[in-house]
Amino acid sequence: MQQVAEEDPEKGAAWATTTAAQPEEVTPLINNAPTSQSFIYGSPPPASLMPSTSSFISSNTTCSSAVTPRFSNVTIDDDSDNDGNNNPPPRVPSMSSTTSLPARSSSTNNRPTSSSRVPPPRQKSSLHRPLNNGSGNGGSSENNNNASSFHHRPAVPQRQPLHSTRSSRIKTSSTLIILVLGLFLAVCTLFQYFVMGPDSFNLPPDLDSNNNDGGSTIGEGVGAGGGRSSGSSKAKRKQQQHNDVKFDEFGRYIVEDYDANPPFSDILPGVAGIYGKPLYVFYVNRGQGIASFGVKSKDYPIMECEKIEFRSGKKSKEFLVEPFDSSRTRFSQLMESSSWNEQEESRYPVRRMFIGANDMTIQEVDMWNKIETNVTYFNLPEEDFGAFVKRTTISNLDEKDALHLSVLDGLARIQPVGGKLSSLLKMIGRTIEGFMGVHHAGWVDDLTMPFFRMSEIPDDEDAVVVEEAGHFCLSYIEYQEKDLLPIVYDTNKVFGEDTSLMRPMGLYEKSIKEILEGKQYGAARTSSAFAAVDDVTIWPGQKITITSFYGRADSITDLPIIARRITQGGFATYKLSRARALIQQITSSAETVTAEHLFDKHVEQMFLDNALMGGIPVLLGDTDDDGGNADDDEKIKVYHLFSRRGDLERDYDRFIIESTYFSEGPSNFRDVIQNRRNDVIFNPRVGAFNFNMFLSLIQADGYNPLSVEAVVFSVDDPEVCLRLATNAVGFADGHRAQREALASILCDGEFRPGQLVEMIEEQNIFLMTSLSSFIDDVAASSKVSPAAVTEGAGFSADHWTYILDLMASYLQIYPDREEYLLFSSKLTYYYSHRVVSPRKNKYVLSKSYNGEWLHVRQLDATYESTERREYMRQYVNPASGWYKNEANMQHDVEGNIFKSSAMEKLFLLATIKFATRDPFGIGIEYEAGKPGWNAALNGISSMLGSGLPEAYELKILLQYIHDAILKYSRPITVPNELAELIEKISTALDELGDSDFIPSYEPEGEVKVPQPLFLYWDAVATAREEYRAISLFSGETHQYSSGDVAKLTKRWMKQIDLGIDRANVIGSHGHTQSAGAVITPTYFSYNVTKWEETGDHNDEGHPFCIAKEMVIGKFPLFLEGVTRVMKTMDKKQAVALYEHVKHSGLRDKELKMYTLSSSLTGQSYDMGRMMGFSSGWLENQSVWMDQSYKYYLELIKKNMFDQFFEEMLNGMLPFIDGEKYGRSVMECSSFIASSAFEDPKMRGRGVLARLSGATAEFLSIWKLMFIGETLFQLNEGGELEMQLVPTLPSWLFKENDLVQSPAEKKYVIRFKLFTSISVAYFVATPKDLFGVKPSKYIIGLRDGSIMSVESISSTLAANIRKVVYIDYIHAYF
Repeated sequence: MQQVAEEDPEKGAAWATTTAAQPEEVTPLINNAPTSQSFIYGSPPPASLMPSTSSFISSNTTCSSAVTPRFSNVTIDDDSDNDGNNNPPPRVPSMSSTTSLPARSSSTNNRPTSSSRVPPPRQKSSLHRPLNNGSGNGGSSENNNNASSFHHRPAVPQRQPLHSTRSSRIKTSSTLIILVLGLFLAVCTLFQYFVMGPDSFNLPPDLDSNNNDGGSTIGEGVGAGGGRSSGSSKAKRKQQQHNDVKFDEFGRYIVEDYDANPPFSDILPGVAGIYGKPLYVFYVNRGQGIASFGVKSKDYPIMECEKIEFRSGKKSKEFLVEPFDSSRTRFSQLMESSSWNEQEESRYPVRRMFIGANDMTIQEVDMWNKIETNVTYFNLPEEDFGAFVKRTTISNLDEKDALHLSVLDGLARIQPVGGKLSSLLKMIGRTIEGFMGVHHAGWVDDLTMPFFRMSEIPDDEDAVVVEEAGHFCLSYIEYQEKDLLPIVYDTNKVFGEDTSLMRPMGLYEKSIKEILEGKQYGAARTSSAFAAVDDVTIWPGQKITITSFYGRADSITDLPIIARRITQGGFATYKLSRARALIQQITSSAETVTAEHLFDKHVEQMFLDNALMGGIPVLLGDTDDDGGNADDDEKIKVYHLFSRRGDLERDYDRFIIESTYFSEGPSNFRDVIQNRRNDVIFNPRVGAFNFNMFLSLIQADGYNPLSVEAVVFSVDDPEVCLRLATNAVGFADGHRAQREALASILCDGEFRPGQLVEMIEEQNIFLMTSLSSFIDDVAASSKVSPAAVTEGAGFSADHWTYILDLMASYLQIYPDREEYLLFSSKLTYYYSHRVVSPRKNKYVLSKSYNGEWLHVRQLDATYESTERREYMRQYVNPASGWYKNEANMQHDVEGNIFKSSAMEKLFLLATIKFATRDPFGIGIEYEAGKPGWNAALNGISSMLGSGLPEAYELKILLQYIHDAILKYSRPITVPNELAELIEKISTALDELGDSDFIPSYEPEGEVKVPQPLFLYWDAVATAREEYRAISLFSGETHQYSSGDVAKLTKRWMKQIDLGIDRANVIGSHGHTQSAGAVITPTYFSYNVTKWEETGDHNDEGHPFCIAKEMVIGKFPLFLEGVTRVMKTMDKKQAVALYEHVKHSGLRDKELKMYTLSSSLTGQSYDMGRMMGFSSGWLENQSVWMDQSYKYYLELIKKNMFDQFFEEMLNGMLPFIDGEKYGRSVMECSSFIASSAFEDPKMRGRGVLARLSGATAEFLSIWKLMFIGETLFQLNEGGELEMQLVPTLPSWLFKENDLVQSPAEKKYVIRFKLFTSISVAYFVATPKDLFGVKPSKYIIGLRDGSIMSVESISSTLAANIRKVVYIDYIHAYF
């Protein structure tokens, strides 16, 4: 039977003709098979023209992925190798190897032999991680704890050169022996085929591990892997609706009929290892999956990001087959129709998507045509060139007949290199094509190494930049790697005049062979990149795999070197195993084993996604395994890897994924600081690095830059630079030029490790030492500085609040170092060229959004200071033309960098925020052009808005300063300018008096700001503006005693409490909000009812005003206010608030979750873009996961265990309804469409997958569940103690499969502490452990000794914190 299907090749089409060839018609295997002719999307040809072979064409502009095969020649070393052997990786040459390219066929276009077959499987071998973190042992992660974390020293991936040292006589003898053996095997093969039949070539199931059909699963449903206790906790485990969730043997999430499910998008994480160069990759569950990929950012696409189109194809009996075409999707509407029957069902292939952490596979099992197609995608790891890999495996499912194919597999469109192309392709795409061309790295008429680049950067500038870099496509059939496949790049040869690229019209006229023999053209047009296989035979039960590499090279001369690298046997298979192992090394830090298998996998996924937001901390420099941390040893440097943003749904993100070694990217301040909250919890050796770094980024005005980048290194001493250069390149006189060049690089300014390597490569400097050793030497001798960028206008009002979380996490691990943290280190202040405008330059009179009335708004809240810009210019590096990092540091008038201790900076921060309270003394003003956490409330700043959440956080900060300053009785020193501001605040408070100023409603229903409060606000705001007008500190300081600070903070806290009382009286309002009076409000606005014009105007002609009187405005309920105020409550107060919220408009009763806000119906559009969104969508009353998880975190913090686990089973992943969620329940979305959304089918659907702040909240929840609130504490004698106090429900305990005797505890929960210490909790019967301490610990040390203790104190606790001495901890309850 034959069939044709139709799909846009640019979005992932693949065509194939299928005709089964009879064995008696097949030429013997050692001869060429008959040529085939391809007919695409046409009526059946005359019988005389019907080919006897099949033609298979795989086309993919979205270059998607397929099911990962089980490879017969490789065993991933994650958990399967425990023999301790350190077997070498496949023999893959170095990029610098002089080994010549493999010999090609002598045919015109250097194509591989036209008839091919799949050879028998290779000898199974075990591949060990080259990235072994110094362990020297490739065993399983459970037995080799050091090898499971990036927090230990990674080794540079080793490459095995192919240079032979044998004599020519031995070579000749070996060649003769191989030829004789080859002839013998050929005779045996012929005998096997003709005597035993073609079925004899089928591989045994145990060896056929290269064909993963996805049927093998390691876990099904919630609870797989362990029984659930019969006696449940109070938060009783409910039955879940997604018990059919499956994973394959690689732990990949399986989506059945993926293209018939609700559409979703996802990402490959862009992790290529420390010594790798990643690409960004976006994919969707449509077509062949991949939607876009490229280098660095969307500005540099290889496959341009385009929207997915949906359509149906023809259903006629024709002979062409298109794998993954939309016309044969098994939509539920078809399967449920009355015309559906067994014959109809057989025409529709079964499709699956396998979502891995660092790879993605799609699979199509087409029993109608007896073809199985698997396509796997992954980022090429640990190479000095970046590439995206596609492996297309085609299997013959027929038990008797052979299958003959001709194949085109690849991209219908590939973009060239030529500068920032994304916007140009959309705006002037036809003009841009005039610059495009295809060049070739091989000899004349060689089609195997095309190079896609533009002639020059298409800028309309007087300085012309010639483009030398380009994109490439290199392909081969696995097991035939020596023969690169020819590439069809002329789009017209395939698609003809069908510019939609829907149908390959060119193949109506010519076969693939004829296209390859003809002339192709690539000038002034967008090219394709199809790997071409003329004819190939697949015997029953056999398969072929076409592997293609798409990437970027700096020069066309690099292509032969890259080709030599990738064409070594087993390269792609090994790299796929490494791609998976890299992610496992990251996620093993959060390894969790409970009775709920889905929960365990979800923990690992959330840890990974949190790392992609905040980065994975690694230690560089002098990192001997003595347990020392970055606080104690200045030669240990912390550097974060893999931090990035960007995905298909967040189309507004201007992400950057640097394609360099030590890859990282800039991100939003809030995202990074929030997602690094638990760094020190998982890796204590990080120490106070994050706290000090982010506190250093706080400016003297209390704000911070919006974008954070990786830290930079610098070496200021020329003698140190010369010493490092000499150690790296050698002492010999012949190395002098390279020595001086390297020393110059090191001393010319700030750099990052990846940039340093790039500069070394650009100047062709040869290192005598290993790259990793060189980086460590440089890091140990370098100074590290934080790096950030002030982007755009405005400052967020809430960023400073996350510094308190970093401090709390640090003190949970290092409670004995609090005084050192607060008073010992001296930190800088960030210096920005943007300044907050005074009120006289931002309060403007304008019309309302509907033009019906005049009102005063706050516009252009910040401005760029020319004075500051001029000052910063003196710190421009003449070598690079960039600012030195010192340009962004606060100086005094003498040119000295001004520094303060952490306590002094916290006190300055608290002072500024207290001076920024709103006119009613309630919230913190949104005076700098941006709101707080809720960025979609962007209009509230113009409404003179303020936030109560920041006031709650200020109260917490002041309480901490008050308690800590009295605890240590140490004075602090602040700049004189701040002391003057404090004096003016105190004077204004004296004039205000002690009245509480309880609000009262005017006759017209408004609440007017009392005149005393208004005058206090005006005086303090004026003093604040005078303080900010000072660009440089004078250098003079003022000292406050601990008593002085305690008095000030106590007085300020009293004023904040009065403001909170006023807020609760005023309350909030909104649609159907009955519980508003007992739930804290969140935001306020101020309407100026009386003003005076200054006589000046802004750039738009609006007059500037001075406010004289105000009334306060209210907003509906928001969950943020509830979450923040709960931090200040005791358990009794929190329980009461919880009950009110549960019955308020913040609760989605249908989904049993909490929405970001109650109904916004009737609110002003001045609020911001959230009012423009549909109800239930984005920030307009949706279930915003980040804020919901913040709320759940506060529940467990307040020991509200019953309430927490009830909410966990209703509103947290992975326990929600997976069918409604519409995507992998392993991955957290930014929001879930709530019941307020108009379309019932969309309610409960997850949108904006992954890269959510909820990951940080989840890891904090995980920490409280498995470790406890305070892991380390000081006893009454001031000695360090450690105590595990978990909060775990009975249904998470699983049967202990390692029980040795009936006396052993039979139920267990396991997890990793500090990324490498195995911890197990044992109980006799499943029971709730809510705040219960263990009765006994058994602790295993790395030296083999075992200790049994009832409590952990003093030296043992310190050794556990150092990690390196401890192997496991068993706690018995």
